Amino acid sequence: PKIKAQRSSPHKTLAAPLNHFRLQPLGFLFLLVESRIRREAMAVPLLSKKIVKKRVKKFIRPQSDRKISVKPSWRRPKGIDSRVRRKFKGVTLMPNIGYGSDKKTRHYLPNGFKKFLVHNVKELEILMMHNRKYCAEIAHNVSTRKRKEIVERAAQLDVVVTNKLARLRSQEDE
Repeated sequence: PKIKAQRSSPHKTLAAPLNHFRLQPLGFLFLLVESRIRREAMAVPLLSKKIVKKRVKKFIRPQSDRKISVKPSWRRPKGIDSRVRRKFKGVTLMPNIGYGSDKKTRHYLPNGFKKFLVHNVKELEILMMHNRKYCAEIAHNVSTRKRKEIVERAAQLDVVVTNKLARLRSQEDE
C-alpha cells in the first residue's frame, strides 16, 4: 500500500513503520527517507562529538618552493636570522602544540570510525566487539581472493570496511 502525505505538514512522522511501505516521491524529503530505507543496516559509529580540524593544510618547509634541494617535508628552521623561526608577520607558519586535535576525536576518520589495518580474516575477528568504534581497512598487499573473504566476513560481523570495493572492479572487467 502507498501512503500519501498531507501537503500541509510534510515534517510529521508517519504512524506506520516505514520499512514496510514505499513512499510516493512527493518531494525532496520523501526521496531522502526512501533512500535511507533501502540502504543496508550497518554499524553506526559511537562517536557523537563533531570532528574539528584546526588546520588541514600541511606545514611546508620554508624556501622549499624556491630551491629543488630543499624538500617540502617540514624541518624546523634553526638559522640565527631566520624570519620563520623569529615568527615575523606574513611568513610561513610553524607547527606547534596548539594545532593538535581534540583528544576525543583524534585519529577518527570523517565517517566516525578509527582505522584498523587488516591482513586476513583472523585479524578481522578482533573487531567483532569493537565494530562501533573501529572500521577495517584491508592492507594493500592482500590478494583479490582473500579480499573477498574478508569483505564477506565483515558483513557477517557488521564491521565497516573502508576499501571494500578496491581491486574487485578491476578484476571483474578482465
